[in-house]
Amino acid sequence: MNIYTTVVTKLGPSASDFLADKMLILFKNNAPEELAEFCILHEENKLNDQIQAGDTLSIADTSFQITAVGSAVNKNLDSLGHITIKADGATEAELPGTLSIEDGELPEVNTGDSITVTRK
Repeated sequence: MNIYTTVVTKLGPSASDFLADKMLILFKNNAPEELAEFCILHEENKLNDQIQAGDTLSIADTSFQITAVGSAVNKNLDSLGHITIKADGATEAELPGTLSIEDGELPEVNTGDSITVTRK
């Protein structure tokens, strides 16, 4: 089941700086300029269902199991297209807007890459 799909439209000049910290910040194209610099920008932010632990997040061709969903992730993603993805394997999200995925190296993200959340 497809929960969420978007396509990367632009990368802020400092977006990849967070890769070393195993973090990606998503924001819809209308992000405020001072935030856009650090974000992976995308167009679509329609959720088909609530994201939950156990779902699969895919970035380009790399998939991760979602381990925790912050209390504001679904609301923020649906209204602003804005969440922080953190590859820390946490079972409780550090912040309300954080989506935790299994611990691992995040892939380099490029314009045109798809980001999806699916459920078996």
